[in-house]
Amino acid sequence: MSSAIARLIDEKSVIVTVGAGGVGKTTTAAAIALQGALRGKRVLCLTVDPAKRLAESFGFQEMPKEAAEIPKARFEAAGLHPKGTLSVTMLDVKSTFDDFVRRSTASPAAADRILQNRLYQYMSTSLAGTQEYMAMEKLAEVKSKGKYDLIVLDTPPTANALDFLDAPERLVDALDSAALKWFVMAFKSSGKFSLNILAKGAALALQTIGKITGGDFLEQLAELVSELSVLFDSFRERAVEVQKTLRAPDVAFLLVTSPSPLSVREALYFADRLREAGIPRSGFIVNRMHGEHGEIASEQLVGSALSRRGLEPGLASAIVRAASEERFIALEDARQIALLRPHLQDGVPIVALPDFPTSVQDLPLLAKLGEYATA
Repeated sequence: MSSAIARLIDEKSVIVTVGAGGVGKTTTAAAIALQGALRGKRVLCLTVDPAKRLAESFGFQEMPKEAAEIPKARFEAAGLHPKGTLSVTMLDVKSTFDDFVRRSTASPAAADRILQNRLYQYMSTSLAGTQEYMAMEKLAEVKSKGKYDLIVLDTPPTANALDFLDAPERLVDALDSAALKWFVMAFKSSGKFSLNILAKGAALALQTIGKITGGDFLEQLAELVSELSVLFDSFRERAVEVQKTLRAPDVAFLLVTSPSPLSVREALYFADRLREAGIPRSGFIVNRMHGEHGEIASEQLVGSALSRRGLEPGLASAIVRAASEERFIALEDARQIALLRPHLQDGVPIVALPDFPTSVQDLPLLAKLGEYATA
């Protein structure tokens, strides 16, 4: 019988891995994507992590910003024979935003005015929520084209579980705020920035900002906001489409964590937020689990065993101490994972993956991790 993760790979068209940074989320996404290719799917692994070791494991110097298919020769050199294909790419926030602007503006000239604005060039990479929104935008765009059977998205690491869920609305709110509407009013009437048509309070507020930032900044901002104002409806419509994509029945969300107490608490918080947002959780993946051991032999028995093998009996104390510490860590891991179970009334599975003795940074190890996940 297929495991829960194997069924998701076989039945879903999108798998989204979510969780905090440092829990192996990107590696898990890559391992799942590789398993999809091995099982005959046309797979795209979309990541936000520029980690060099991950790029090298796929055979690239750095993660490509355009989808690139891994050559069969690369798989064969690793002893792998996928029935499908695996393409990988890293999210390019600015290019994704630029493409959205080009699709949504009335003319190439209008798009160029926005793209060449200095403040846009900053905003398109640094405005709060931009990365999260563009990750979801890219997912919706790629999914709509139907080129891949399975898309595995590695979401941005975040301390706030709702960042990527709320990103579309927050970005629209930021662009459509009352303060920015002042700039539209101050710019649109004549095509130049003027405070004369604004209410006295608004004009005074902008004059104060101008003294701090300089008039050129206000001029650039007013021009940008005026151009972007025509895109507000497109932003809203697209935000609705993105949210529909996230809630589609062919999309699965996997919560990735480690057994550390802090990571488990973050995973539980994220699970609650997904439930509140009406998004079903498809499973927990717990990375770096230490295996449980039975009772540990006494130093005397260990010493005797060492002597029979011609080894130094004095090593017994260190061996027993190390085994005791390992067993304690394993029991603590199991205790932390037990905290997840009360949240699984709806049958959401927990998949525990072992703590590998080395970092997972090549195709054979990614395949091995994927085998554990789908076994």
